[in-house]
Amino acid sequence: MKESSRPLEGLRILDFSTTIAGPHCSRLLADMGADVIKVESPEGDLMRSRPVQRDGASTMFGQLNAGKKSIVLDLKRPESIAAVKKLVAKVDILVENYRPGVMKRLGLDYPVLAALNPKLIYCAISGYGQTGPGAGRPAYAPVIHAATGYDMAHLFYQQGRERPDNCGIFVADYASGAYAMGAILAALHQRHTTGKGQMVDVSMFETLVGMLLGEVNRAQFDFEMPSRPMYGPIEAGDGYVMLATASERTFQDMATAAGRRDWLTDPRFEKYADRRMNWGLLIDELEQWSKKMTVKEVVAALEKHGVPCSPYLTVTEALQDPQVEHRGSLCTIEDSAGSYKSPAPPFRFSGSPLQSGPKVASLGADTKRVLAEAGLSSSEIEVLLK
Repeated sequence: MKESSRPLEGLRILDFSTTIAGPHCSRLLADMGADVIKVESPEGDLMRSRPVQRDGASTMFGQLNAGKKSIVLDLKRPESIAAVKKLVAKVDILVENYRPGVMKRLGLDYPVLAALNPKLIYCAISGYGQTGPGAGRPAYAPVIHAATGYDMAHLFYQQGRERPDNCGIFVADYASGAYAMGAILAALHQRHTTGKGQMVDVSMFETLVGMLLGEVNRAQFDFEMPSRPMYGPIEAGDGYVMLATASERTFQDMATAAGRRDWLTDPRFEKYADRRMNWGLLIDELEQWSKKMTVKEVVAALEKHGVPCSPYLTVTEALQDPQVEHRGSLCTIEDSAGSYKSPAPPFRFSGSPLQSGPKVASLGADTKRVLAEAGLSSSEIEVLLK
């Protein structure tokens, strides 16, 4: 591998996924150098119609699909299924996030395709996994948030609230996409040893359950909860500050910042177990200090003593942090309406570069070339394009 090459250069991926979870996974793989071929219906991925729209181009679609090729195949037609099978023979990885059973009905499930390409790594992302009594349930991220207990767990920490939150941030999708990427790379590593591919079955439900660290453990045992959740905002004179005192050292530093070293020997707060159960009292006393200052002053005092904290920022404000520019946290991608910024992968390699995009393919832009490379004749391709 050339020193300047990206980690996954030389890998080819056939991407049937739509909306968020699967496209997020394959976008990360593309950023690492994989050649990702996105298979779309004649109508295109539904994310192409989502806002923000500029001259008919969706920035959300672009963020999830930059750097991929786009081909159009109508999978209701037998000619398209035959074309997919030719493509599968020459790819390393397939990603799909249809409801379980869809690919089998199309004749494109793992046993069929593995017979054509035994080295194929086939990743299926679904709401509840490929097997079991709940496998066939339809699911999008907001449904998974409710079904796993995630939403009710979050609501528990919002004292005085009864109605669950609306959902606009799709945690289950993004976490499942990231887990799928990790599982694909593990299967790829094993293929180097065995020479054989395998199926990777990713469940969004299990992904989110795995994130409920305290809740899963408390659900199994009797457990007394404190009077107030330990991680929450403190009030300043003109807003709120989040701080996290997860260790004894940070608790001691917080007490020092607030001028309350007496807390360190106070029987209500000295030991973690007692402090946890009396957390509401601690915050009440802390706010006698913080409410006399501005948010900026509170943050400065806490940071002076090494206490992890932050003011509450808007996304616009967060993206103006100098750390964003230093790290290259945002990259520039381009679609038919122009260029804009998109999050880059949150990881870096010391020995190889990453590259996001930069181009977002228009619907079907690569159909002819990709199908020709797969061995289809000009006449076969013309039939598929009709």
